[in-house]
Amino acid sequence: MDHTVHNKLVSFIWSIADDCLRDVYVRGKYRDVILPMVVLRRLDALLEPTKDKVREEVNFQKNELKLVELDDPGLRDAAGYGFYNVSKWTLKSLKETATNNQQILLANNTLAASAIT
Repeated sequence: MDHTVHNKLVSFIWSIADDCLRDVYVRGKYRDVILPMVVLRRLDALLEPTKDKVREEVNFQKNELKLVELDDPGLRDAAGYGFYNVSKWTLKSLKETATNNQQILLANNTLAASAIT
């Protein structure tokens, strides 16, 4: 990647931080938010193409096989990676349905927590 392009991308990301994170996080703590969100978005983007297959596998395991705990190898196979996301939400769908109503996020968090345990 060209050094100029890299600098433009870095400036763009920090400008978003200034616009979105101002008064939410202390300016020096932006990096504590941005790096994890970039990593999460990258993982989310990798899993997006197989999201439907993973959700079908979850439904199959719960409804057809009546499993109490989800079968990890089956979900990894459906995702095509060593990791997967059983939530019906993606970061893109959360953004599209954002209403500043935290009930959506709370319901998603509850589903994710129940799938983990």
